[in-house]
Amino acid sequence: MPRPWLAHYPAGIPHETGPLPFESIAGLLEDAFRTHAGKPAFRFMGAVMTYAELDRASARFAGYLQSIGLQPGDRVALMMPNVFQYPVALAGVLRAGMVVVNTNPLYTPRELAHQLTDSGARAIVILENMAATLAACRGQVPVEHVVVTGVGDMLPGLKGPIVNLVLRHVKKAVPAYSLPGSVRWKAALKTGSGFRAAPRGAEDPAVLQYTGGTTGVAKGAVLTNRNIVANVVQSRLWHQPVLDAIPAGEQPTTVCALPLYHIFGFTVNMMLSLHTGGCNLLIPNPRDLPALLKELKAHRFHLFPAVNTLFGAIARHPDVASVDWTHLRLSVGGGMAVQKATADLWKSVTGCAICEGYGLSETSPVACANPVMTRDYSGMIGLPVPGTEVAILDDDGTELPIGERGEVAIRGPQVMQGYWQRPDETARVFTTERFFRSGDIGIMDERGWVKIVDRKKDMINVSGFNVYPNEVEDVVTRMPGVAEAAAIGVPDETSGEAVKLFVVKTASDVDEAAVKAWCRENLTGYKRPRDVEFRDELPKTNVGKVLRRMLRD
Repeated sequence: MPRPWLAHYPAGIPHETGPLPFESIAGLLEDAFRTHAGKPAFRFMGAVMTYAELDRASARFAGYLQSIGLQPGDRVALMMPNVFQYPVALAGVLRAGMVVVNTNPLYTPRELAHQLTDSGARAIVILENMAATLAACRGQVPVEHVVVTGVGDMLPGLKGPIVNLVLRHVKKAVPAYSLPGSVRWKAALKTGSGFRAAPRGAEDPAVLQYTGGTTGVAKGAVLTNRNIVANVVQSRLWHQPVLDAIPAGEQPTTVCALPLYHIFGFTVNMMLSLHTGGCNLLIPNPRDLPALLKELKAHRFHLFPAVNTLFGAIARHPDVASVDWTHLRLSVGGGMAVQKATADLWKSVTGCAICEGYGLSETSPVACANPVMTRDYSGMIGLPVPGTEVAILDDDGTELPIGERGEVAIRGPQVMQGYWQRPDETARVFTTERFFRSGDIGIMDERGWVKIVDRKKDMINVSGFNVYPNEVEDVVTRMPGVAEAAAIGVPDETSGEAVKLFVVKTASDVDEAAVKAWCRENLTGYKRPRDVEFRDELPKTNVGKVLRRMLRD
């Protein structure tokens, strides 16, 4: 197929990844441990974990998993926010030849039971703050081994016990739970010894990344060692101009406000940083903006991946100017559409443009990205990254001409093997040429640049005209006094569907009449909202993506 984007690649970026340097993620990690042993790998609550410390602790955890009888290929669930224990457990699971099941700490018992049962996880590592959720569904799931940890369990000296004490007894952040037979994290590390390397092949599953929970039953995207390693290499090649621009002697430092259990944070924050010898500043709760800004004030940082909602919330915070943004070289926007109003505000505050990328859990996640040295928001998701092909397809799977709207389809080494134990769902999303059908509607121009118009399922049909919620939301968020907006389709006797708008405002004079007047100035008739509802906040996933499904419900 034609690949027009290759002629427009930034200078020095190769078209392909070349042979992958590692057979497995474990191989990538062990190379990082050897190469960068003395460097900080993660910073958390004022403490540092070096690559060498991560090496030793993860080897002990791998030994523990092997000592309780788990075998290569067994699934181990990790249910934690951004704490030191997450990368230790992750590396331990992979070095023992097992499969990571990334699990959202905010799951309800019903959601957790589904994921643990569907994945067949034999073990779980869970933060004690969420242990009550597991206790509520313990009898419904096949998990045999439970390791419980506290936030402070890997903090040095007295700091760790004090943090745990405060969270349990002062902040009351650990609900009562009963998990008979569970093992504490520190005890697991103490008993873990004699770790035996368990080599895994490139096509062996490494991660089950659950997706689809915002639209239906969550499915596990089977990401192989090759998928993740390839996407790390693709991301490194694409990021290289920025990495080269960091002054010599400075360790690349990335703000890790994205959850590591989410594929965006997993690959773009953690794995890419470890591969390049960088350091991640772990932010356990990005919604706590004062704490986040306090952490940013204490460090020099160069890279900041985030979602539109977090960029906007930080940029609007009254203390944003107290942070030294002068060393920030790259702000990566993903997970949801970056809105122009947010991009403009972020650049005005930090001096750094948002470089938007695009991907999905099924693509490990990065598929397209704007050039990292960009100085302006483009409104597009950029070009396919090295080794990736993108096609725009019609409903029958036929490739459309340049400039026509259709479903974005992706082929490359980062595309998942399929959905865990769901051959029917796997067959539905792949074409006969093994292009993954994303469910997103997009356009490719003559240069190979891609623009996402919207999710196929979120499209609103008004009298036969397609209305794309992203367009309506982008227009409304440019209105002074509007912080966030979400558009959905609602039934209408005359037009079939009409647009309903949900708005979070920051100014008291923003009312329904003002919003509708703004829309009259900026949107053609059928795109304008019939109804406007004001909310204090919009429902979001833990990554910050607005849940239109909940608004529709």
